[in-house]
Formats: sequence, C-alpha cells, structure tokens
Amino acid sequence: MERLQKVIAQSGVTSRRKAEELIREGKVKVNGNVVTELGTKVGTKDKIEVNEIQIQREQPVYFLMYKPSGVITAVSDDKGRKVVADYFKDIIEQRVFPVGRLDYDTTGVIIMTNDGEFANVLMHPRYQLDKVYIAKVKGIPSRERIKQLERGIRLEDGMTAPAKVKVTSIDKKKGTAIIELTIHEGKNRQVKRMLEAIGTPVMKLKRERYGYLDLKGLNPGEFRELTPHEIKQLRNLAVTQTSKKSRR
Repeated sequence: MERLQKVIAQSGVTSRRKAEELIREGKVKVNGNVVTELGTKVGTKDKIEVNEIQIQREQPVYFLMYKPSGVITAVSDDKGRKVVADYFKDIIEQRVFPVGRLDYDTTGVIIMTNDGEFANVLMHPRYQLDKVYIAKVKGIPSRERIKQLERGIRLEDGMTAPAKVKVTSIDKKKGTAIIELTIHEGKNRQVKRMLEAIGTPVMKLKRERYGYLDLKGLNPGEFRELTPHEIKQLRNLAVTQTSKKSRR
C-alpha cells in the first residue's frame, strides 16, 4: 500500500505537490469515490481517476542516458525531429520522459523516468543538485570574467547563483578555451547565456555530470538503468544539498 499522492506522481500525471492539491480539491477518485484525505493509501488493484481520467499505473523505471547532439529533449516533436523518448519506444513497455532538458545541440547526461515524483525532486529549485558542464568557447576569458561567473551573472530573467568555474585548457593560436562550469539551476539555455554574457560564446557544450552520475561506459545515444542504490543516493543528495544551502 502506498500514499495516493505518491502513486499519482509516479504515474507521471503531475508532481506530488500538485497531486496533493488535486486531492484536497476533490478532483481525485479511488474506486469511483471522491477522496480528499491526503493520508489515503491505495493498493495495486485500486482504480484511481484524476479529473475523471483513469491513471495508468506502471512499474517505475529510471535510466541514465547519453543524449547525442541533434536530438530534442522531449517525448514528441511537432516538426518530426528525433526526440530522446524515441530511443526507448521498442525496448521498454513504460512511457518515459526526460527530467529537465538539454538543448538540441548539447550532449551529455540526462535522466529518463516515468516517476513524476522523482522527477520533481530532481528538478525543483530548492533541491539544487549540481550539474557539471564542459564548454568549448570562442575567446579566452580573463580572470575578472571568470570571477563574474563565480559571483553570479545578471541575465534577462534574473541573477544566476554563483557557479564553480575552472578553465581546463587554452588554445591561444585558435583563440578558444575549454571551461568546466558547475551550476545547480536550470534556467533555459543558462550555461550558453552565462558564457555569452562574459564575451565567450559557446561552440560546443556537454553535460558531463548530474549529481554524482557521469557518462562512464556510455556512447552517445546509449543508456543504462539506474540501480536502486543510485536512485536512493540521488534522493539523499538532493536533501543533503538543500540542508547545506539552507544553513548558509
């Protein structure tokens, strides 16, 4: 038996928090009866409806994928372009979706799941999981420009949180540099916009690490299932990061 809001979130319909709101508003039924009690527990045979639509209960699955360039981070695309969900269609029964997003031309770590609650934990701003990016940029940033990134950059949608920055290599002849950037936010095109703001536009971008997960053993387009230990560690890491930052 599991809590009703958790089961709804795991179905991918909505987040756990939103599920709780729907329960309070009387928009959830269990076996035909409206339920408004958040402590309600349900079993595998119970019929659950949200806004008069029965949810599809699937066994939760979790994957780590190496997203290639030229692929949309979505479950479908109205222009017919390839999406990350296409890689799973003929392999698993469950319908998975990406946690967060990477740009069309950005490669690297992305998590795929059908567990809405888990996705919400990883994406919610307060959990602040670190994400490590490797960027090849045009131009060689000065120390002062690097400090700007470390302090936070003002973008059109607000100030970014301080980033960890390391210039790993410089090619003076070509006028390029490789920068490792660690952030915990997820603003749209954030890394590209941050680097553009200091005068070093991105030529190539890869997300190297998500939390403690990396791409070891995977080639672009490949994926592997997360272990129960990894899933638990991700949840614990999110809570730990939140606790650390709230004490600062």
